[in-house]
Amino acid sequence: MIRRALTRSELPLSRRALREAVTHGHLLRVRRGRYLPASAHPDIVAAARLGCRLDCVSLLRSLGVFVLDHAALHVHAANGSSRLPLPGDRVVRHWRACADAAGTVVVDLVDALAQSCRCQDPRSAIATLDSALHLGLIDEDGLTEVFRRLPARFAHLRRLLDPRAESGAETLMRLLLRTLPCSVQVQVRINGVGRVDFVVDGWLIIECDSRAHHEGWDAQRNDRRRDLTAATLGYTTIRPMAEDIFFRRDELRETIAAILRHRPVAAR
Repeated sequence: MIRRALTRSELPLSRRALREAVTHGHLLRVRRGRYLPASAHPDIVAAARLGCRLDCVSLLRSLGVFVLDHAALHVHAANGSSRLPLPGDRVVRHWRACADAAGTVVVDLVDALAQSCRCQDPRSAIATLDSALHLGLIDEDGLTEVFRRLPARFAHLRRLLDPRAESGAETLMRLLLRTLPCSVQVQVRINGVGRVDFVVDGWLIIECDSRAHHEGWDAQRNDRRRDLTAATLGYTTIRPMAEDIFFRRDELRETIAAILRHRPVAAR
């Protein structure tokens, strides 16, 4: 990922060649005397044009980390910055001290993760941290540094993390299941079926389907065959949609609670 905007003196171009590179779109002039390559992520370009750095959930999303709400552009402005352009309605500007070198256009990953915990509700923050851990973008030492930069009230989030979660939907489902009186196994391998996201009370399989990984007939056909095999072994499988896990948690919780109350006789 591009981390700095280059000055004219850092570019091996004459003034004329520089003007032509900007005119033809090979370079982007983001601020006076500052340039980015045309390949730079659009959010980085937008942040740099505001005299800021890409921050928080916006930076994390650009790295492939799960964030639930990414409607706004989150940027960092260093304390004491002046004459910055007006940010606009869909921009969230975070003010704090910055030790980064001049010209940087993104904050460091630990800073972005810490800020994302402040900006999101606790469940979403846990899902973001799970995702960063699962992707290998941060290790336990880095995680310790994230929580060092946060107020003490955030410390309880760490014991709820689980890097085995392969998606934000899995994290949010795991947290939902914690609120129910049931036993939960995560990432369970079942002979003949393969690995499933959750087994609840020993008989209910919950798979957290997302459009990205379960779209298309081939994927659906494989899922249905797995569910049939699981049924022959005495399991019941449900596949809540990601949008329900994200935005209809209370209704989904009541539905799962009702299912668990009507467990099969053999599982009682």
